Amino acid sequence: MQDGNILASLLPLVVLFAIFYFLVIRPQQKQVKAHKEMVNALQKGDKIITNGGIICEVYKPEEDFIKVKLNDDIIVKISRDYVSKKVDA
Repeated sequence: MQDGNILASLLPLVVLFAIFYFLVIRPQQKQVKAHKEMVNALQKGDKIITNGGIICEVYKPEEDFIKVKLNDDIIVKISRDYVSKKVDA
């Protein structure tokens, strides 16, 4: 009799965890994976937006950093962690 009572009391918690997993955790993991793939696939000439809102062009992708052109004269290095998204022209 006690075993059925414990199972009945834990069932709502299991259901809530399953709902939380499928509505919050799993979509966030997919978004992080897609962003990482996008950053790793950046090539010369791609336009990106940084987390600071700067729109720039990829000049040379490197291991941990990306060299970007802000205009014709200025080339700076940014960390791959600070790439927000790729701009599709």
